[in-house]
Amino acid sequence: MNLQDIISLDKKYFMNVYGDRTPVCFTHGRGVNVWDTEDNKYYDFLGGIAVNALGHCHPKLTQALKDQLDKLLHTSSLYYIESQAKLAKVLAENSCADKIFLCNSGAEANEGAIKLARIYFKKKGLPDKYEIITLKRSFHGRTLTTVAATGQEKYQKPYTPLPPGFKHVAINDINALKAALSPATCAVMMEPIQGESGVNLVDKEYMQQVKQLCDENGLLLIFDEIQTGLGRTGKLFGYRHFDVEPDIFTLAKALGGGIPIGAVCAKQQAAAAFEPGDHGTTFGGNPFACTAALAVMDTLLHDGLIENAANMGEYFKGRLLELKNKYAVIKEVRGKGLMIGMEFADEISKDIAEKLLHQGFLVGSIGTSILRFLPPLIITKEDIDKMIRALDEILE
Repeated sequence: MNLQDIISLDKKYFMNVYGDRTPVCFTHGRGVNVWDTEDNKYYDFLGGIAVNALGHCHPKLTQALKDQLDKLLHTSSLYYIESQAKLAKVLAENSCADKIFLCNSGAEANEGAIKLARIYFKKKGLPDKYEIITLKRSFHGRTLTTVAATGQEKYQKPYTPLPPGFKHVAINDINALKAALSPATCAVMMEPIQGESGVNLVDKEYMQQVKQLCDENGLLLIFDEIQTGLGRTGKLFGYRHFDVEPDIFTLAKALGGGIPIGAVCAKQQAAAAFEPGDHGTTFGGNPFACTAALAVMDTLLHDGLIENAANMGEYFKGRLLELKNKYAVIKEVRGKGLMIGMEFADEISKDIAEKLLHQGFLVGSIGTSILRFLPPLIITKEDIDKMIRALDEILE
Protein backbone atom coordinates (compact mmCIF):
# COMPACT_ATOMS: atom_id res chain seq x y z
CA MET A 1 0.00 0.00 0.00
CA ASN A 2 1.12 3.56 -0.59
CA LEU A 3 1.08 6.18 2.16
CA GLN A 4 -2.17 7.84 1.13
CA ASP A 5 -4.01 4.50 1.06
CA ILE A 6 -2.74 3.73 4.57
CA ILE A 7 -3.79 7.17 5.84
CA SER A 8 -7.27 6.78 4.31
CA LEU A 9 -7.71 3.35 5.89
CA ASP A 10 -6.56 4.67 9.27
CA LYS A 11 -8.90 7.65 9.18
CA LYS A 12 -11.85 5.44 8.24
CA TYR A 13 -11.41 2.65 10.78
CA PHE A 14 -9.05 3.66 13.59
CA MET A 15 -10.34 5.63 16.60
CA ASN A 16 -9.22 9.23 16.26
CA VAL A 17 -7.04 9.44 19.37
CA TYR A 18 -3.86 10.43 17.51
CA GLY A 19 -5.31 13.03 15.14
CA ASP A 20 -3.24 13.79 12.08
CA ARG A 21 -0.08 11.80 12.66
CA THR A 22 3.29 12.59 11.14
CA PRO A 23 2.65 11.68 7.46
CA VAL A 24 5.10 8.80 7.11
CA CYS A 25 4.81 5.02 7.40
CA PHE A 26 7.86 2.84 7.97
CA THR A 27 8.25 -0.54 6.32
CA HIS A 28 11.56 -1.84 7.68
CA GLY A 29 14.59 -0.90 9.76
CA ARG A 30 18.13 -1.86 10.54
CA GLY A 31 20.27 -0.50 13.35
CA VAL A 32 19.57 3.21 13.84
CA ASN A 33 17.88 3.53 10.44
CA VAL A 34 14.33 3.02 9.19
CA TRP A 35 12.88 3.24 5.68
CA ASP A 36 9.40 4.43 4.65
CA THR A 37 6.94 3.34 1.96
CA GLU A 38 8.80 5.50 -0.56
CA ASP A 39 12.11 3.91 0.46
CA ASN A 40 13.36 7.13 2.05
CA LYS A 41 15.99 6.51 4.76
CA TYR A 42 15.77 8.06 8.24
CA TYR A 43 17.98 8.20 11.34
CA ASP A 44 15.89 7.28 14.35
CA PHE A 45 16.68 9.66 17.22
CA LEU A 46 13.40 8.89 18.99
CA GLY A 47 13.73 5.11 19.22
CA GLY A 48 10.01 4.38 19.33
CA ILE A 49 9.87 6.71 22.37
CA ALA A 50 12.73 4.96 24.20
CA VAL A 51 11.55 1.46 23.24
CA ASN A 52 14.07 0.47 20.57
CA ALA A 53 17.14 0.55 22.80
CA LEU A 54 18.91 -2.02 20.61
CA GLY A 55 17.91 -0.27 17.41
CA HIS A 56 15.90 -2.00 14.72
CA CYS A 57 16.19 -5.72 13.91
CA HIS A 58 19.09 -6.32 16.27
CA PRO A 59 20.42 -9.77 15.27
CA LYS A 60 20.47 -11.18 18.82
CA LEU A 61 16.89 -10.12 19.53
CA THR A 62 15.60 -11.10 16.11
CA GLN A 63 17.13 -14.57 16.25
CA ALA A 64 15.82 -15.21 19.75
CA LEU A 65 12.29 -14.29 18.66
CA LYS A 66 12.48 -16.41 15.50
CA ASP A 67 13.59 -19.41 17.55
CA GLN A 68 10.82 -18.88 20.11
CA LEU A 69 8.14 -18.57 17.40
CA ASP A 70 8.78 -22.18 16.48
CA LYS A 71 8.41 -23.31 20.08
CA LEU A 72 5.71 -21.58 22.13
CA LEU A 73 3.96 -18.21 22.34
CA HIS A 74 1.60 -18.38 25.30
CA THR A 75 0.46 -20.73 28.03
CA SER A 76 -0.86 -18.41 30.83
CA SER A 77 0.49 -17.97 34.33
CA LEU A 78 -1.44 -20.98 35.56
CA TYR A 79 1.74 -22.88 34.69
CA TYR A 80 5.44 -22.33 35.29
CA ILE A 81 7.26 -20.51 32.49
CA GLU A 82 11.01 -21.02 32.13
CA SER A 83 11.82 -17.72 30.42
CA GLN A 84 9.64 -15.86 32.97
CA ALA A 85 11.60 -17.33 35.87
CA LYS A 86 14.92 -16.60 34.15
CA LEU A 87 13.95 -13.01 33.42
CA ALA A 88 12.88 -12.41 37.01
CA LYS A 89 16.27 -13.76 38.12
CA VAL A 90 18.21 -11.48 35.74
CA LEU A 91 16.27 -8.38 36.79
CA ALA A 92 16.59 -9.13 40.51
CA GLU A 93 20.29 -10.02 40.38
CA ASN A 94 21.13 -6.80 38.54
CA SER A 95 19.04 -4.39 40.63
CA CYS A 96 18.06 -3.60 44.20
CA ALA A 97 14.88 -5.68 43.81
CA ASP A 98 14.32 -9.11 45.32
CA LYS A 99 11.07 -10.03 43.58
CA ILE A 100 9.62 -9.30 40.13
CA PHE A 101 6.11 -9.29 38.65
CA LEU A 102 5.83 -9.24 34.85
CA CYS A 103 3.01 -7.54 32.96
CA ASN A 104 2.33 -5.99 29.54
CA SER A 105 3.08 -2.26 29.64
CA GLY A 106 4.35 0.71 31.59
CA ALA A 107 0.90 1.82 32.70
CA GLU A 108 0.15 -1.70 33.90
CA ALA A 109 3.47 -1.83 35.75
CA ASN A 110 2.67 1.45 37.49
CA GLU A 111 -0.83 0.19 38.35
CA GLY A 112 0.83 -2.85 39.90
CA ALA A 113 3.21 -0.68 41.93
CA ILE A 114 0.31 1.45 43.20
CA LYS A 115 -1.68 -1.65 44.15
CA LEU A 116 1.35 -3.12 45.91
CA ALA A 117 1.91 0.06 47.95
CA ARG A 118 -1.70 0.16 49.07
CA ILE A 119 -2.04 -3.52 49.92
CA TYR A 120 1.27 -3.37 51.81
CA PHE A 121 -0.28 -1.05 54.39
CA LYS A 122 -3.62 -2.81 54.43
CA LYS A 123 -1.87 -6.01 55.43
CA LYS A 124 -0.02 -4.11 58.15
CA GLY A 125 -3.44 -3.22 59.58
CA LEU A 126 -3.34 0.37 58.24
CA PRO A 127 -6.15 0.54 55.66
CA ASP A 128 -6.39 4.34 55.90
CA LYS A 129 -2.87 4.76 54.48
CA TYR A 130 -3.58 4.86 50.76
CA GLU A 131 -2.52 8.26 49.38
CA ILE A 132 0.45 8.51 47.02
CA ILE A 133 2.32 11.75 46.41
CA THR A 134 3.62 12.28 42.87
CA LEU A 135 5.25 15.21 41.11
CA LYS A 136 3.70 17.90 38.95
CA ARG A 137 4.52 17.47 35.25
CA SER A 138 4.97 13.73 35.83
CA PHE A 139 3.61 11.09 33.48
CA HIS A 140 2.72 7.61 34.73
CA GLY A 141 0.35 6.20 32.12
CA ARG A 142 -3.11 6.44 30.55
CA THR A 143 -5.28 4.11 32.63
CA LEU A 144 -7.67 5.92 34.98
CA THR A 145 -5.46 5.28 38.00
CA THR A 146 -2.18 6.20 36.33
CA VAL A 147 -3.82 9.31 34.85
CA ALA A 148 -4.78 10.23 38.41
CA ALA A 149 -1.16 9.67 39.42
CA THR A 150 0.08 11.81 36.53
CA GLY A 151 0.70 15.42 37.51
CA GLN A 152 -0.70 17.03 34.36
CA GLU A 153 -4.25 18.39 34.22
CA LYS A 154 -4.51 18.04 30.42
CA TYR A 155 -4.52 14.24 30.77
CA GLN A 156 -6.90 14.24 33.72
CA LYS A 157 -9.59 16.74 32.78
CA PRO A 158 -11.47 14.60 30.20
CA TYR A 159 -11.88 11.71 32.65
CA THR A 160 -12.97 13.26 35.92
CA PRO A 161 -13.92 12.14 38.46
CA LEU A 162 -10.68 10.23 38.78
CA PRO A 163 -9.82 7.57 41.37
CA PRO A 164 -8.94 9.37 44.62
CA GLY A 165 -5.74 9.06 46.58
CA PHE A 166 -3.14 11.15 44.75
CA LYS A 167 -1.48 14.47 45.53
CA HIS A 168 0.89 16.33 43.23
CA VAL A 169 3.76 18.57 44.35
CA ALA A 170 6.42 20.59 42.57
CA ILE A 171 9.61 18.84 41.50
CA ASN A 172 12.73 19.46 43.60
CA ASP A 173 10.76 21.20 46.40
CA ILE A 174 11.20 19.19 49.59
CA ASN A 175 9.09 21.63 51.61
CA ALA A 176 6.15 21.13 49.26
CA LEU A 177 6.49 17.38 49.71
CA LYS A 178 6.63 17.70 53.50
CA ALA A 179 3.52 19.88 53.46
CA ALA A 180 1.65 17.27 51.41
CA LEU A 181 2.30 14.48 53.91
CA SER A 182 -0.69 13.32 55.92
CA PRO A 183 -1.67 10.31 58.05
CA ALA A 184 -3.11 8.84 54.82
CA THR A 185 0.17 8.96 52.89
CA CYS A 186 1.55 5.53 51.99
CA ALA A 187 4.13 6.27 49.28
CA VAL A 188 5.98 8.78 47.15
CA MET A 189 6.18 7.98 43.44
CA MET A 190 8.37 9.74 40.88
CA GLU A 191 10.37 9.44 37.68
CA PRO A 192 14.14 9.92 38.23
CA ILE A 193 13.95 12.09 35.11
CA GLN A 194 10.59 13.32 33.85
CA GLY A 195 10.49 12.31 30.20
CA GLU A 196 7.13 13.14 28.64
CA SER A 197 7.00 16.69 30.03
CA GLY A 198 10.40 17.78 28.77
CA VAL A 199 13.32 15.81 30.26
CA ASN A 200 13.17 17.47 33.69
CA LEU A 201 15.87 16.23 36.05
CA VAL A 202 15.35 15.48 39.72
CA ASP A 203 18.16 16.96 41.86
CA LYS A 204 20.34 14.41 43.63
CA GLU A 205 20.05 16.26 46.96
CA TYR A 206 16.26 16.37 46.63
CA MET A 207 16.09 12.66 45.82
CA GLN A 208 18.15 11.82 48.90
CA GLN A 209 15.94 14.07 51.03
CA VAL A 210 12.86 12.28 49.70
CA LYS A 211 14.38 8.92 50.58
CA GLN A 212 15.19 10.12 54.09
CA LEU A 213 11.66 11.50 54.49
CA CYS A 214 10.15 8.18 53.41
CA ASP A 215 12.36 6.24 55.81
CA GLU A 216 11.55 8.55 58.72
CA ASN A 217 7.81 8.29 58.10
CA GLY A 218 7.65 4.61 57.19
CA LEU A 219 6.57 5.34 53.58
CA LEU A 220 7.37 3.40 50.43
CA LEU A 221 9.46 5.03 47.71
CA ILE A 222 8.42 4.12 44.16
CA PHE A 223 10.44 5.00 41.06
CA ASP A 224 8.84 4.98 37.64
CA GLU A 225 11.76 3.80 35.51
CA ILE A 226 9.63 3.13 32.43
CA GLN A 227 11.72 5.55 30.38
CA THR A 228 14.87 5.99 32.48
CA GLY A 229 15.53 2.29 33.06
CA LEU A 230 17.61 -0.21 31.09
CA GLY A 231 20.65 1.82 30.14
CA ARG A 232 18.90 4.91 28.79
CA THR A 233 20.63 7.32 31.20
CA GLY A 234 24.07 5.72 30.97
CA LYS A 235 23.43 3.43 33.94
CA LEU A 236 21.32 0.27 33.98
CA PHE A 237 18.72 2.03 36.14
CA GLY A 238 18.16 5.74 36.66
CA TYR A 239 18.13 5.43 40.45
CA ARG A 240 21.85 4.60 40.38
CA HIS A 241 22.63 8.25 39.63
CA PHE A 242 21.29 9.27 43.05
CA ASP A 243 22.82 6.76 45.51
CA VAL A 244 19.24 5.96 46.51
CA GLU A 245 17.40 2.65 46.28
CA PRO A 246 13.60 2.58 45.90
CA ASP A 247 11.36 0.06 47.61
CA ILE A 248 9.54 -0.50 44.32
CA PHE A 249 10.40 0.44 40.75
CA THR A 250 8.76 -0.18 37.39
CA LEU A 251 10.09 -1.02 33.94
CA ALA A 252 8.66 -1.32 30.42
CA LYS A 253 9.50 0.38 27.08
CA ALA A 254 13.02 -0.90 26.30
CA LEU A 255 12.59 -4.14 28.26
CA GLY A 256 11.15 -6.02 25.27
CA GLY A 257 13.04 -4.17 22.55
CA GLY A 258 9.70 -3.60 20.78
CA ILE A 259 7.71 -6.52 22.19
CA PRO A 260 5.23 -5.32 24.87
CA ILE A 261 6.31 -6.22 28.40
CA GLY A 262 6.49 -4.43 31.75
CA ALA A 263 7.78 -5.25 35.21
CA VAL A 264 7.09 -4.37 38.83
CA CYS A 265 10.32 -4.80 40.79
CA ALA A 266 10.33 -4.65 44.60
CA LYS A 267 12.38 -5.32 47.66
CA GLN A 268 11.32 -8.33 49.71
CA GLN A 269 9.55 -6.40 52.46
CA ALA A 270 7.23 -4.66 50.00
CA ALA A 271 6.91 -7.58 47.60
CA ALA A 272 5.71 -9.92 50.36
CA ALA A 273 2.43 -7.99 50.52
CA PHE A 274 1.34 -9.65 47.27
CA GLU A 275 -0.02 -13.10 48.04
CA PRO A 276 -1.83 -15.64 45.80
CA GLY A 277 -4.91 -14.05 44.26
CA ASP A 278 -3.93 -10.44 45.02
CA HIS A 279 -2.74 -9.63 41.49
CA GLY A 280 -2.34 -11.26 38.11
CA THR A 281 -2.39 -10.99 34.33
CA THR A 282 -3.33 -13.13 31.34
CA PHE A 283 -0.61 -12.15 28.88
CA GLY A 284 2.03 -10.70 31.18
CA GLY A 285 5.37 -12.50 31.20
CA ASN A 286 4.45 -15.00 28.50
CA PRO A 287 7.21 -17.06 26.83
CA PHE A 288 7.51 -14.83 23.76
CA ALA A 289 7.72 -11.51 25.62
CA CYS A 290 10.14 -12.92 28.19
CA THR A 291 12.36 -14.34 25.46
CA ALA A 292 12.55 -10.84 23.97
CA ALA A 293 13.39 -9.30 27.33
CA LEU A 294 16.08 -11.90 28.05
CA ALA A 295 17.74 -11.10 24.73
CA VAL A 296 17.56 -7.37 25.49
CA MET A 297 19.03 -7.82 28.97
CA ASP A 298 21.81 -10.05 27.67
CA THR A 299 22.73 -7.46 25.05
CA LEU A 300 22.61 -4.55 27.49
CA LEU A 301 24.71 -6.33 30.12
CA HIS A 302 27.33 -7.90 27.87
CA ASP A 303 27.66 -5.89 24.64
CA GLY A 304 28.71 -2.50 26.01
CA LEU A 305 25.50 -0.63 25.23
CA ILE A 306 25.16 0.99 28.66
CA GLU A 307 28.69 2.31 28.47
CA ASN A 308 27.99 3.52 24.95
CA ALA A 309 24.88 5.33 26.16
CA ALA A 310 26.96 7.14 28.78
CA ASN A 311 29.75 8.05 26.36
CA MET A 312 27.56 8.98 23.40
CA GLY A 313 25.23 10.88 25.72
CA GLU A 314 28.09 13.09 26.86
CA TYR A 315 29.24 13.55 23.28
CA PHE A 316 25.72 14.35 22.05
CA LYS A 317 25.09 16.86 24.85
CA GLY A 318 28.44 18.48 24.09
CA ARG A 319 27.55 18.91 20.42
CA LEU A 320 24.12 20.30 21.32
CA LEU A 321 25.73 22.75 23.74
CA GLU A 322 27.93 23.93 20.87
CA LEU A 323 24.73 24.84 19.05
CA LYS A 324 23.41 26.53 22.18
CA ASN A 325 26.49 28.74 22.27
CA LYS A 326 25.96 29.54 18.60
CA TYR A 327 22.21 30.24 18.62
CA ALA A 328 20.54 32.42 21.25
CA VAL A 329 17.16 30.80 20.54
CA ILE A 330 18.33 27.65 22.38
CA LYS A 331 17.46 28.14 26.04
CA GLU A 332 18.78 24.93 27.63
CA VAL A 333 20.18 21.47 26.92
CA ARG A 334 19.55 18.92 29.68
CA GLY A 335 19.47 15.20 30.35
CA LYS A 336 21.51 12.15 31.25
CA GLY A 337 22.94 9.57 28.89
CA LEU A 338 20.82 9.28 25.76
CA MET A 339 17.77 10.94 27.31
CA ILE A 340 18.21 14.55 26.25
CA GLY A 341 15.96 17.57 25.93
CA MET A 342 16.65 20.84 24.10
CA GLU A 343 14.45 23.76 25.10
CA PHE A 344 13.99 26.85 22.94
CA ALA A 345 13.16 30.40 23.94
CA ASP A 346 10.55 30.49 21.16
CA GLU A 347 7.75 28.10 20.20
CA ILE A 348 9.60 26.50 17.30
CA SER A 349 10.18 22.87 18.30
CA LYS A 350 7.40 21.40 16.13
CA ASP A 351 8.63 23.31 13.11
CA ILE A 352 12.21 22.13 13.72
CA ALA A 353 11.08 18.53 14.21
CA GLU A 354 9.19 18.68 10.91
CA LYS A 355 12.22 20.10 9.08
CA LEU A 356 14.44 17.42 10.61
CA LEU A 357 12.00 14.79 9.37
CA HIS A 358 12.33 16.14 5.85
CA GLN A 359 16.10 15.83 6.18
CA GLY A 360 15.79 12.24 7.38
CA PHE A 361 15.93 12.52 11.19
CA LEU A 362 13.25 11.43 13.66
CA VAL A 363 12.99 13.37 16.93
CA GLY A 364 10.25 14.14 19.43
CA SER A 365 8.61 17.51 20.03
CA ILE A 366 7.23 18.17 23.51
CA GLY A 367 4.71 20.96 23.45
CA THR A 368 5.92 23.79 21.23
CA SER A 369 9.36 24.58 22.65
CA ILE A 370 11.20 21.34 23.52
CA LEU A 371 12.87 18.70 21.36
CA ARG A 372 13.41 15.25 22.88
CA PHE A 373 16.16 12.89 21.77
CA LEU A 374 15.94 9.17 22.69
CA PRO A 375 18.10 7.36 20.13
CA PRO A 376 18.96 3.66 20.27
CA LEU A 377 21.84 2.88 22.61
CA ILE A 378 23.88 1.66 19.63
CA ILE A 379 24.17 5.23 18.29
CA THR A 380 27.62 6.34 17.09
CA LYS A 381 29.47 9.64 16.88
CA GLU A 382 29.01 9.59 13.12
CA ASP A 383 25.22 9.33 13.52
CA ILE A 384 25.23 12.18 16.04
CA ASP A 385 27.40 14.38 13.84
CA LYS A 386 24.95 13.96 10.96
CA MET A 387 22.09 15.02 13.21
CA ILE A 388 24.03 18.04 14.48
CA ARG A 389 24.83 19.16 10.92
CA ALA A 390 21.15 18.93 9.96
CA LEU A 391 20.03 20.79 13.09
CA ASP A 392 22.70 23.44 12.54
CA GLU A 393 21.51 24.05 8.98
CA ILE A 394 17.90 24.40 10.13
CA LEU A 395 18.74 26.81 12.96
CA GLU A 396 20.91 28.86 10.64
